[in-house]
Amino acid sequence: MEAAADLVEGFADRGKVIATAESCTGGMIAAGLTDIAGASSVLDRGFVTYSNAAKTEMLGVPTALIEAHGAVSEQVARAMAEGALAASRADVAIAVTGIAGPGGGSVEKPVGLVHLAVASRRGSFHREARFGNVERLGVRRETVALAYAMLAEWLAAHDTAATDP
Repeated sequence: MEAAADLVEGFADRGKVIATAESCTGGMIAAGLTDIAGASSVLDRGFVTYSNAAKTEMLGVPTALIEAHGAVSEQVARAMAEGALAASRADVAIAVTGIAGPGGGSVEKPVGLVHLAVASRRGSFHREARFGNVERLGVRRETVALAYAMLAEWLAAHDTAATDP
């Protein structure tokens, strides 16, 4: 709650707006922000794109990209963030895609693997997290915490003098 409150306050102070694109968290990032009074001034919209079809239909993630790299990949996380940015009025978008478990993992992509991306009009950055098999809710909570940290990192680099539209 404290991280979400800090984000809402910081984004509001700078007049910046967020969009979310969530797969493995199922809307938890947006929900945490909306738990804070004043979130309506900083959260434009959230996309829950749990299926590959939703990633393609709602965010414009190319099917070929998903087929080539898998839904849980840096490439798809970046495409999700860029798609959410393009389909919103936000200054920045955060996207997450991962394997929360308990099943669905592999040697190459184990349970607890999550890819997160932040996109703005100036570019994007990515993080890969390997939370391990900390139970499904644990993976989802850790992902939300990292997403908030990444949004805070973006915000710190974009003060009121920034020209990022």
